[in-house]
Amino acid sequence: MSYNLITKSFDLGDGRIIEIETGKLAKQADGSVVVKMGDTMLLATVVSSKEAKEGVDFLPLSVDYQEKYAAAGRIPGGFLRREARLSDYEILISRLVDRALRPMFPEDYHADTQVMISLISADKNIMPDALAGLAASAALAVSDIPFNGPISEVRVAKIDGKLVINPYLSDLERATLEFIVAGSENDIGMVEGECSEIDEEEMIEAIEFAHKAIKIQVAVQKELMAEAGKTVKRTYSHEHSNPALREQVFAATYQQVYDVAKSGSSKHDRSDSFKLIRDTFIVSLGEDIDDITKGLAKKYFHDVEYDAIRNLILDEGIRLDGRDARTVRPIWSEIGYLPAAHGSAVFTRGETQALTTVTLGTKLDEQMIDGAFFNGYQKFILHYNFPGFSTGEVRPNRGAGRREIGHGNLALRSLKKVMPGDDENPYTVRIVSDILESNGSSSMATVCAGTLALMDAGVKLKAPVSGIAMGLITDEKTGKYAVLSDILGDEDHLGDMDFKVTGTEKGIVACQMDLKINGLKWEVLRDALHQAKEGRLHILNEMKKTIAEPRAELKPHAPRLEMLRIDKEFIGAVIGPGGKVIQEMQRETGATITIEEKDNQGVISIFAPGKDAIDAAVKRIKNIVAKPEPGEIYEGKVKSIMPFGAFVEIMPGKDGLLHISEIDWKRYESMDGIFNVGDEVRVKLLEVDKQGKLKLSRKALIPRPPKEEKQPEGSAPTA
Repeated sequence: MSYNLITKSFDLGDGRIIEIETGKLAKQADGSVVVKMGDTMLLATVVSSKEAKEGVDFLPLSVDYQEKYAAAGRIPGGFLRREARLSDYEILISRLVDRALRPMFPEDYHADTQVMISLISADKNIMPDALAGLAASAALAVSDIPFNGPISEVRVAKIDGKLVINPYLSDLERATLEFIVAGSENDIGMVEGECSEIDEEEMIEAIEFAHKAIKIQVAVQKELMAEAGKTVKRTYSHEHSNPALREQVFAATYQQVYDVAKSGSSKHDRSDSFKLIRDTFIVSLGEDIDDITKGLAKKYFHDVEYDAIRNLILDEGIRLDGRDARTVRPIWSEIGYLPAAHGSAVFTRGETQALTTVTLGTKLDEQMIDGAFFNGYQKFILHYNFPGFSTGEVRPNRGAGRREIGHGNLALRSLKKVMPGDDENPYTVRIVSDILESNGSSSMATVCAGTLALMDAGVKLKAPVSGIAMGLITDEKTGKYAVLSDILGDEDHLGDMDFKVTGTEKGIVACQMDLKINGLKWEVLRDALHQAKEGRLHILNEMKKTIAEPRAELKPHAPRLEMLRIDKEFIGAVIGPGGKVIQEMQRETGATITIEEKDNQGVISIFAPGKDAIDAAVKRIKNIVAKPEPGEIYEGKVKSIMPFGAFVEIMPGKDGLLHISEIDWKRYESMDGIFNVGDEVRVKLLEVDKQGKLKLSRKALIPRPPKEEKQPEGSAPTA
């Protein structure tokens, strides 16, 4: 054996075991591990360059999670039949891991670093996303890459009233809350998930429960790191420094920056003022300064902004736009702004604005999910777009990036929790949120605008949802902290927390939290959640001024969709041989008709731009699936004529015999000249015999003529 295998394992507390092994696969990477739970296996590798590139003053970290189709015994779809670009699901998992890892690297470490996590074996009941953060951190632990970890990620869910770590997929359907929580031995760093209108205390309880499991997983990684001999990390020097210049920058610019921050100016005016102060100072250094000094001056000026803005909030309780910590920016909203859309809304909060549309479609418009772990269809879609002009920038349009996919997913989670069931809403629904202005929390504007647009479209939401982004400014030395409601972009960038919370009047439905500090106390998190509730309810009340409940009816130009349930035995009759019947109905009525088997029934969706088309299709289908009822009267059509009577079609595919004796009260000797094929005739169904044959009568619908009285012999007939 040419490898040195090291294996560690731990129990999740209920007999389920997770194993971590290193030294067997991918040994030329700086660090590699395989994490296994059941038949689910993840290979995580990490490689970091030995030196940083010149001029780079940030961490160029890339995290990619990818599922190998062979892991689930599947071959990829598409022409190439190979794994292609990352799916949205893979990007979302990559983001979860990235957000957990990134704050844990030293601030002065700037070497290109790549983390790759591959699903190499899939147990369909064990979700890999809850293991990806553990695998990535373990790979870093067994490398010599500087990292202030280990960390881990777990899924916490409440199922049947009990909190569970990394539950089986089959149990998640019953969950009332589901969060992915990441953290280190001492702190929580990231939370993301959804829940069923829970209160703040229940959320904190779930996060605390998750952190206990994280501590166990971190301890196991430390043991693994020690056995691999990687407790001492590589040395590096990626930053220049000039303490004298730093003092000079602070002395010359701090008060100016503080005064601008306190002025309450707009985003662009404030940015221009800061830039002028910085550039003026750099000019004061002389024309012969080198690029390194100029770069350091810009870096130290950023530190000045960081300190001045935070001190203004902590010392005076004043924010960049003049608000106090709890105030939400002014809100205005409008529905029906786009007359041709099925539903639309504009939502503006401060300098953040979302224009959002709702489009109603059929089952044929459902989105197909073709992944190694998840595959199927979804009928609720939300797309979030963040063009460059929304922040006054020139940026090429290259399609949705990872940030857009992540923000859209948070809004999707929030609105999905209040969407009506299939019986109340048979449509496929697509929401598109275009951010037209952005200065903080555009994803929360998407949630608010999405709610308004859905109600404008007449979708019967269980309850309206609003969202708010919370921030945090702390001072470890003094213990001071300030929780900020409805944060600006700069407050997100310079703050210690970005905590987005969405919910209804009853409770929280989704959240996304990223922390940038160590030592977040539970009481601070509790304060943030209760302050978020206050802001969330304020925003809801503002939204209700525009529309308080869904429209009673769809827009006149919105398509109509009706659903029918039929006995399973009639599915074939509705479709017809080779689809002939259903295609003919669509062609003749103008409706789009789909049919599927569900719960041992046939579920038919009829979609059309107008009511007449729907009514015509419904009538055709009901005729096909109707069962003939003795005693009922039908408008039939003569299909064939025989010597003993005529066969009349009273329903599509259902013919009955109208015997010659049942045509009229008078007696016919033959069928000659009575009917032609295609004639319409009104008949009554007399009976259905044991063989299913139908006996019809026209005579039963004609009043019986009076009997002629017999005349006495020899008398003359009366006039």
